Amino acid sequence: MHRNPLTSALEPFDFEHLRSCVPELDQLQTHIDTYQFNPPIDSSDMTPALWTDLVHIISERYDDFDGFVILHGTDTMAYTASALSFMLQNLTKPVILTGSQLPIGQLRTDGKENLITSIEIAAARHPDGTAIVPEVCIYFSGHLMRGNRTTKQSAEEFNAFESFNYPHLADAGVHITYHEERIHRPDFSKPMTPHFRLDTNVIIFSLFPGVREDLIRHIIATPNLRSIVMRTFGSGNAPQSPWLINALKQGTSKGKVIVNVSQCMQGAVEMSRYDTGHQLIETGVVSGRNTTVEAAVTKLMYLQGKYDDNDTVRHLMTQSLCGEITM
Repeated sequence: MHRNPLTSALEPFDFEHLRSCVPELDQLQTHIDTYQFNPPIDSSDMTPALWTDLVHIISERYDDFDGFVILHGTDTMAYTASALSFMLQNLTKPVILTGSQLPIGQLRTDGKENLITSIEIAAARHPDGTAIVPEVCIYFSGHLMRGNRTTKQSAEEFNAFESFNYPHLADAGVHITYHEERIHRPDFSKPMTPHFRLDTNVIIFSLFPGVREDLIRHIIATPNLRSIVMRTFGSGNAPQSPWLINALKQGTSKGKVIVNVSQCMQGAVEMSRYDTGHQLIETGVVSGRNTTVEAAVTKLMYLQGKYDDNDTVRHLMTQSLCGEITM
């Protein structure tokens, strides 16, 4: 982003001026090519159709580059990183998303370091030529995080993102320290397989004290809705209201996939831990384990786009496809 001198509002940045704002790029020992959506897209306007466009852009140029850096607004970055992690199957090259909390033209911007280090990571390779980080990641404020494990935690601080349930893949200080035991290793002998179809018949709702029966029943009964991400209390607990249990049972009995995700930033859903969670097992609700909301909703979109059978979707939601949950 940059600041409009007339209105002082933040507006999408024109990448034609990238090198003038970040002359340090000329010091990197790597060739950099750029692609920009025209007009530029505010991240609040991100859509699944644009995720598909990104997958097309990457897959069409996959053999021409060692890695890819996506400059992205922070508001929906975790959703995009999660979606791409599923859509780029057997990814063998880095796809690093980064951005900034302050516009790149401002004096104290964090955008320069985030961009420069992201490019270094995207170009980093082992002596045998394979990528050091063949994953979709978010790099921000000195930390490289698995994209589908990351959530925006602050609108004010430079460390805007954190991976609460999975440790950092790399940390950048004077040197970039890669924690290779945490990095996913694909089958480098097989090609990357892009997926372009997403089914967006999914919704997220949060439980809270006083949640209304008529509204929840209306959501669950929505025509064409295939899945629900239900944000519950603590380790996956819900009110013991008979109407809620019955509504959830009716939804799952009609084939809807209901995934239980904790409202807590850190920790996992353990529905057998308390009675208030154990009752959900009997309704057919699926445990989201320690997934993020962003990963859960984009994984559902991906699986629904690939499979018409909701039983298959329900089963695969309990499996780790690309490191998004801890098994």
